[in-house]
Amino acid sequence: MAIKKEKKARVKKKGHPKFNVPNVGAKNRKRVPDRWHKQRGQDNKKRIKRDFMGATPTIGYKNPASVSGVRSDGKRLMLVHNMNELNAALRNPEIASYNIVISHDVGRRKRLEMAKIASSSGVRIVNGVHQ
Repeated sequence: MAIKKEKKARVKKKGHPKFNVPNVGAKNRKRVPDRWHKQRGQDNKKRIKRDFMGATPTIGYKNPASVSGVRSDGKRLMLVHNMNELNAALRNPEIASYNIVISHDVGRRKRLEMAKIASSSGVRIVNGVHQ
């Protein structure tokens, strides 16, 4: 008899359609990247909000504040720039509900030190050291 694993509760955010620029799938527009920029043309159909041109980003697609900024594992992110900020974050009583992100301008040696300190205290670093 197989034992089923319990699934962790995941945060469910609202979905939204893909926001593309007009003519993104046209044959003669192969170099148009799949990304969004606001349309500014005078006669642009997407700016006029014609349905056949696809969805445009609006405030209605925003997630509620309770899940905004929460990762799929249910934790929020805390950015640290140096060892002092990391130590202050580890002293925070609410650290169990956060994952740590090390700033991009921290070098490899300091990242290794920060990773050791965080792992010894049981906190996960999202963008750790790649070896």
